[in-house]
Amino acid sequence: MDIAALVHTRTHHPEAIAEAAARRARRPLLNEDGKLMIVAADHPARGALGVGGDRLAMANRADLLERLCLALSRPGVDGVLATADILDDLLLLGVLDGKVVMGSMNRGGLQGASFELDDRFTGHRAEDIQRLGFDAGKLLLRIDYDDPGSLTTLESTARAIDDMAARRLPVFVEPFISRRTPEGKVRNDLSAEAVTRSIAIASGLGGSSAYTWLKVPVTADPDDMARVMETSTLPAVLLGGEVGDDQDGAYEKWRGALQLPTVRGLVVGRSLLYPADGDVAAAVDTAVGLL
Repeated sequence: MDIAALVHTRTHHPEAIAEAAARRARRPLLNEDGKLMIVAADHPARGALGVGGDRLAMANRADLLERLCLALSRPGVDGVLATADILDDLLLLGVLDGKVVMGSMNRGGLQGASFELDDRFTGHRAEDIQRLGFDAGKLLLRIDYDDPGSLTTLESTARAIDDMAARRLPVFVEPFISRRTPEGKVRNDLSAEAVTRSIAIASGLGGSSAYTWLKVPVTADPDDMARVMETSTLPAVLLGGEVGDDQDGAYEKWRGALQLPTVRGLVVGRSLLYPADGDVAAAVDTAVGLL
C-alpha cells in the first residue's frame, strides 16, 4: 500500500477523486443471483476504532485499506460501505470498478459521546451519492425512548429517505432500539420484541418506502428471526456486527437467517476485516459461501 502516492495525489491532484468516480465502471445493485455481499468500513468516522481487545485496531489506515482491497478482490464480494475518506482512497486505488459502492450518511453520533443518539448527518448527502455515481446510501437509526436526541435522528432519517427516494437511490436503514447502561454506554436491544419494533418504525419513515432497504441484526435467539422478519415487506440485509471469538457461531446464525424470504444478503465489517485468526481471505470466502 503506497500511502505516499495517495497523499501526493490528494495534495497535488485532488480533482483525481472526482475523475476516478466519473470513469468507474458501474453495475446493478443486484446481480443475477439476487444476493448482496457488502464489506463495511464506516466505523472509524464514528470514533469506533476497536476490534476485540484492541481499542485502536482500525486506526492504521494503510492496514485497513490493505484489508479492504483484499476483501474486495475475493470472488462473490459485491461491494463496500464506507465514509467519504475511505471511498476516496479506494477510488484512487482503482478497486471499485464493477462494485456496489454505498456511502455512509450519518456519523455524528460519536461512540461514547453524550450526544451519541442525536445522530446528525455528517457524512454523505443524497446529492453527494448521486454526484459521485455511487449506488446506495446507508444510515444508522438508534432509538432510545428515554433520549430526546433520538427524535432528531428520526426526523433527519425520514428526510434523508425522502432525498434518496427523489433520486431513485436505494438507502439501507439500520434500526435499533437502544438503551443506556447505568454507566452511560449505549447498548442495542437484540430481543425479538425490540428488533420487531425497530423494523416497524424504520419501515414507515419518509414519504415513500420504494427505495428503502433494511439492515438488521440477527436476534439474540436466532430462532426468532423468521417471526421478526415478518414485520415488513422491505428487502433486508443482515448486519454482521462484531462477533468476538465465536466466528463459527456467527456464521451459523447468518446461515439460517439468510434463508428467509426478505433477506437478500450480508453487510459485514470488522468480523471479516479483522478475524481472530488474521485470515481475511478465508473469513470473507466463508461468508460468501453462506449466500
